[in-house]
Amino acid sequence: MNSKRPVNLDITTIKLPLPAYTSILHRISGVILFIGLGFLLYGLELSLASEESFDSLKDLLSAPLAKFVIWGILSALIYHFIAGVKHLLMDVDVGDGKESGRFGAIVTLVLSSVLIILAGVWVW
Repeated sequence: MNSKRPVNLDITTIKLPLPAYTSILHRISGVILFIGLGFLLYGLELSLASEESFDSLKDLLSAPLAKFVIWGILSALIYHFIAGVKHLLMDVDVGDGKESGRFGAIVTLVLSSVLIILAGVWVW
């Protein structure tokens, strides 16, 4: 049997197209949102418990690390939303070709990058 299949496939040599990277980032942002939801719910619990816990939450959220976490969750939300809209458009056969998929991936990355930068300016 002479088979032309690879015996040992090296994953690092595979070059994925740009839409594949945006799809992987979409999944990663969903995981970040799922984990970040716990932090947001804990903050909601603190803000509703008492006036003292609300004041301590305000002090906690003024720390640079907390601002970075909030910006990270907000960034994941922005990217996940934009990539999700792109995926919904592809579901109705808008931009599902090879070239239009690459263009949609570029638009997704550029638009989300601009909005993430604006969110960073707003948070800080």
